[in-house]
Amino acid sequence: MPSSARSAAREAEANPTLRIAARAGYVANGILHLLVGGLVLAVGFGAAEDTDQTGAFRAVAALPLGAVALWGLAVGLVALGGWHLLQAVAPRGLSGRKRVARIAAEAPQGIVFVVIGVISAAVALGARPRAEQTTEDLSQSVLTLPIGGFVLGTAGLIVAGVGVGFVWMGVRRSFHDKVRIPDGAAGHALSALGAVGFVAKGVALGVVGVLVTIAAIRVEPDTAGGLDGAVSALMALPAGPLLAVLVGLGFLAYGVFTIFRARYARLDT
Repeated sequence: MPSSARSAAREAEANPTLRIAARAGYVANGILHLLVGGLVLAVGFGAAEDTDQTGAFRAVAALPLGAVALWGLAVGLVALGGWHLLQAVAPRGLSGRKRVARIAAEAPQGIVFVVIGVISAAVALGARPRAEQTTEDLSQSVLTLPIGGFVLGTAGLIVAGVGVGFVWMGVRRSFHDKVRIPDGAAGHALSALGAVGFVAKGVALGVVGVLVTIAAIRVEPDTAGGLDGAVSALMALPAGPLLAVLVGLGFLAYGVFTIFRARYARLDT
């Protein structure tokens, strides 16, 4: 049965339509990061905005034809999530630790993109979720468990670790393995955008992970937060507005990089 499932996944992975959908998903993800980057920049310059994905979706919903745009983002993000899930099980020639590592790397990304896509669809249908409150409520529920502090602290460390991984990928530019960087000035520009974007996103994720870990240690669920909480934490620092502006610019860079990734992504690995 597992072999049959992998064979079906490989056939789906080779489907040209699905590959086009995956590339469209990169565009949707890039647009989402551009929206988030714009909100973070606005906060850095003194505006009061929710800087997470739900805040971005609510901003889109307020625009003319916003619901149509949200449905487009939802379809693209779910398609990208499906592609990552296929990548977790489809590749040939992997066994043992390499297969486990591939699943650990691709499956969580797939789940996250599918969830974000579903949230986009929910906002298109009229829902107005707030990720910050949801994170705090979830943290509260986890902390009521006998080992809730350990579970929440572990989750925070994992998120922080992912953030470190993003920073490392940006510094080492190891994302080149997943993107065909063109020659010449365009390639150098794309590589620079990716480096800046990966570092900025890594910093934001690292702050989120630290906040969740602190919430577990102090048993204070209100301390936990998503991206909006991370930006608020940055703003509380002495150079907070400048740091928020830099992170916002980094998210814009990551968004542009991800849109171009739609064209140059390696989908044959």
